[in-house]
Amino acid sequence: MLFQFNQLLDFNYWKQIISADFLSRDFITNIIDILVVWYLVYKLIQLVRGTKAVQLLKGVAVFIVIRMISEVIGLHTLSWLMNQVIMYGVIAAVVIFQPEVRRGLEHLGRSSFFRTTKSEQQEDEKMILAFDKAIQYMSKRKIGALITIERNTGLDEYIETGIRLDSDISGELLINIFIPNTPLHDGAVIVKKEKIAVACAYLPLSESNLIPKEFGTRHRAAVGISEVSDAITIVVSEETGDVSLTINNELLPRLSQEDYLKILRDELISEDNDKEKKNILQDFIDGVTKGAKRK
Repeated sequence: MLFQFNQLLDFNYWKQIISADFLSRDFITNIIDILVVWYLVYKLIQLVRGTKAVQLLKGVAVFIVIRMISEVIGLHTLSWLMNQVIMYGVIAAVVIFQPEVRRGLEHLGRSSFFRTTKSEQQEDEKMILAFDKAIQYMSKRKIGALITIERNTGLDEYIETGIRLDSDISGELLINIFIPNTPLHDGAVIVKKEKIAVACAYLPLSESNLIPKEFGTRHRAAVGISEVSDAITIVVSEETGDVSLTINNELLPRLSQEDYLKILRDELISEDNDKEKKNILQDFIDGVTKGAKRK
């Protein structure tokens, strides 16, 4: 018998479902089992997002789909072949992606599952203060800088174009990187997982005609990366020393120290009320946009 929609409005129907058998120990155990598996899959996706392992998972998914289709159709030879590929492919993947697996396990040990929210906020605040120290120094001396902070969207494609550092964030190091006529000053610094992943990286240039002509390549690169990711990018102008931010395909130019610190804290420091944080940022962006239009 087909399911009837009006059963959803029938109190007796729900009373039968929520019965002693329905809430039996086996049922609760199965629900917990499913939730744990989905949580592990979710953490795995988070772990490999933005890495080469994503391509591996896509390949494995293709093989699984082919195996299922061949089993349904009755292509037994193809089904057996897919089983062998999947079985030995897992072993080969562990060998090939040994560095990624090692970093992933290290990341699990450092993940927020084992850290308190307070400690996360302290680390984020320490990182923001390091940015502020470098920005103030470079802004006063008109030293050009381009710093991109990875968030949810992986930036490995652009990290591969830079010179790997994998170092702790400090104001002194950021200043030293962007000092003119040094090997690393040209290009962008990309910050990933509270580390300076690379320097001298190349970012995509925006083709937008809405960017004012007085802004140069650094600003176009900052807008470009905001068009393809949710990263926050800090720009210090070499000509004027002005500080700008790009976020969510928005260019926020000529920010004061108070302004950019507010945005960085709203976006980077972990908070419980994400909706309120988003509204504060949107109000600020609207205010900057209206002010620019009046000028």
